[in-house]
Amino acid sequence: MKSQNFLLLAAAGAVLAPTPLVHAFCSSYGGCSSCSITVSRRSPLHMAPSYESIDAQAMLELENRISSIVLSKPSTSVVVLSPGRCPPSKMSMEEAASHHGMPWDTTFGRTDETNPLLYMPFWEWQLDFMQESLSNLHPIDCSSLSDVDVTYNENKEKRARIVSQCYASDEYRKIRMTYYDAGDSVQVFNSVWYPDAKYNLPILGIDILSFNRKKYLAIVDFQPLHEDEDDHATTYEHILKPIKEKYDNLKGRMSSKFYDETQFFSKEMLFARFEDSKIVQDDLFPAFKSYVGIHLDLVRNTRPSTNPQDIEAVFQRQRAYDTYSADRDPAAGLFAAMFGKQWTEDFIYDFLFSLSERSEKGLNLSQMFGGPPPGAGGKGGQSKEVNSHAQPSKGSTTVSVLSNVI
Repeated sequence: MKSQNFLLLAAAGAVLAPTPLVHAFCSSYGGCSSCSITVSRRSPLHMAPSYESIDAQAMLELENRISSIVLSKPSTSVVVLSPGRCPPSKMSMEEAASHHGMPWDTTFGRTDETNPLLYMPFWEWQLDFMQESLSNLHPIDCSSLSDVDVTYNENKEKRARIVSQCYASDEYRKIRMTYYDAGDSVQVFNSVWYPDAKYNLPILGIDILSFNRKKYLAIVDFQPLHEDEDDHATTYEHILKPIKEKYDNLKGRMSSKFYDETQFFSKEMLFARFEDSKIVQDDLFPAFKSYVGIHLDLVRNTRPSTNPQDIEAVFQRQRAYDTYSADRDPAAGLFAAMFGKQWTEDFIYDFLFSLSERSEKGLNLSQMFGGPPPGAGGKGGQSKEVNSHAQPSKGSTTVSVLSNVI
């Protein structure tokens, strides 16, 4: 096929498609587990239309139709496609936001608190911010490759439940949100914002936890993507520093039990481990809002790349982030204890970190409970903290281990 005919087909798709191409594209690298095309993460699918089936007369008619449309709509432009995009969900924004009764106003677990859902204000504020600030925000499907529902699960006996939602916009190819509610025992709000791969920018990561209303952990960070992360981070860390300087309670340092803070973590990460619940409202909440707002400003003020090689390079670093995180997620034991190993694997590999490679042996939960995977304690190093007696099947042990992983 002539090169100009190929461009005509691309233009036709951009002009005639009922849904903008930037939203309708699904990565050939397994970025979306709910696509209509089955994708193997071990064997990337190379999809190519059958151009040979278009005869000369059909091509002439197509050329004429495109010409008339382009001439009548001179502002129409071809959108650069980015990998990792998934089709919109069939749900409306209202249906998606309220799915499974969200936002909850009562806990599923036991409580002695007047505000048992400690982090629900974070969830509600973030969703409002997304709806007010993002361009073409829409829900995307977050089902697993095995058709397991990873948007909700509950354990009635242990009185715990988990809910997740997934969205995309022009600025972000994926924004996932998860809330875990087990009464006063455990409260968790987790969210990750993946910029469109056209932007060579860090991922926004949010992880906020409470254990027995006595121990609190919080991480909010612009997580750099590249191997030489000092160079990458300098473009935005100076923007975060004034925010972090305002909150002495959020200047902690993570240990190396599960993660290497030199990989996918910035020097201006908000990190807190505390026992005073007032810090949640007084410091963490306003700092969280500031980091979210600044991240969107950073995306909007960054010129998107049109170079396919550059876009693919950023996408591959997002894939590396997912693989690194899936291998080390310390919450895997908690989820497995509450909802079963199979559901947990689908949840981690197909939703939380959907670009990661699924291990043929599945999650090594005993390793996660006993210590980090090889190299997690530092570059090339191995952790010496191994507890062969840890039992992930016990919920109380799970919470204890999880509350000490960072």
